[in-house]
Amino acid sequence: MTPPPLSPPELYRYARHLALPHLGMEGQQRLKEGRVLCVGTGGLGSPLALYLAAAGVGTLGLVDFDVVDASNLQRQIIHGTSDVGRPKIESARDRIREVNPHVEVVLHDTRLTASNALGILAGYDVVVDGTDNFPTRYLVNDACVILGKPNVYGSIFRWEGQASVFGVPGEPCYRCLFREPPPPGLVPNCAEGGVLGALPGVIGSLQAMETVKLLTGAGESLAGRLLIFDALEMSWREIRLARNPECPVCGDQPTQAGLIDYDLFCGVGPAAADGPASPVPSVPTLTPREAAALLGGEDPPLLVDVRDPWEWSAGNLGAMGALHVPLASLEERMDEITGPAAGRAVIVCCRVGERSARAAVRLIQAGVPNVYNLRGGLLEWARTVDPDVVVL
Repeated sequence: MTPPPLSPPELYRYARHLALPHLGMEGQQRLKEGRVLCVGTGGLGSPLALYLAAAGVGTLGLVDFDVVDASNLQRQIIHGTSDVGRPKIESARDRIREVNPHVEVVLHDTRLTASNALGILAGYDVVVDGTDNFPTRYLVNDACVILGKPNVYGSIFRWEGQASVFGVPGEPCYRCLFREPPPPGLVPNCAEGGVLGALPGVIGSLQAMETVKLLTGAGESLAGRLLIFDALEMSWREIRLARNPECPVCGDQPTQAGLIDYDLFCGVGPAAADGPASPVPSVPTLTPREAAALLGGEDPPLLVDVRDPWEWSAGNLGAMGALHVPLASLEERMDEITGPAAGRAVIVCCRVGERSARAAVRLIQAGVPNVYNLRGGLLEWARTVDPDVVVL
């Protein structure tokens, strides 16, 4: 249902927008008709929700299940001292209504999961990712690609921030940039690593601007570009991004058609809201040093690299006899492994050990004995065994 034209109070409120080239009356009406979902009402969600409300976005959906803590107030400016202990989405809703009573606020008091994400995201035009954890970040990306929704991305860490737009048809998605999550515990959260309070204000405001541009058609979006902000140096860098034709989600022949268990994918355990994960066969692991010792022995194991072709081209262990079988081709090329592996151990590797763990499970299920996963992947190999190996 199309909202009615701007009322006299709205015309007065948005007067500075109406005078703005590339926006004007038509653009403001598009904002009023727009439906935006803000995933998270924390550091990034605070400024982006406030600015989107002030800009006149007609419907703002808020997804969060956390409560306000006093340690949030250093950066989560949508909440106040009197809100400590309240659900964040209720505190954010009340503040948004103070900023602009013409905005409809829809609350989703829940943890976003693979079981509810498609249903929630389907009702919005643009999704803005204000999350601070990798499982939800990958979940939002994959759901947006499946639904064809733009994903306005932002992330912060200590003194640095990033922003981009993913999921636009023909442009890269988050998986094209970060094929796999980092190993669990490698990237500290805000509580562990700290974050400059004003930093999410910068990045969240960028996300709000990108959302306004997407809704109104003004200017050029950040699709295909990643902005990196360094607050200590007060500098910006821009990296051009290209869609990966072999991306498992948005590639030419996607290998992942639906949503998955993202807690398991990111190595942080089963999703609390979804119950325990399905049982997975246990895979023995070897450290890179242990693997290197075996590979240099008299009866070396078969080393199988399941990374994508572009990763293999950048750097590999072919000199040590590694067999390249991308994960997507594993089933059809299984005989290339089972034949040479007869009577030998098999070590499976990838970048950080996530894809190789899945490949190892398939090999075990296919009856291959003595299968091992390279712990920490080739990144750990480059760190502890051979720093000359290029791992992207």
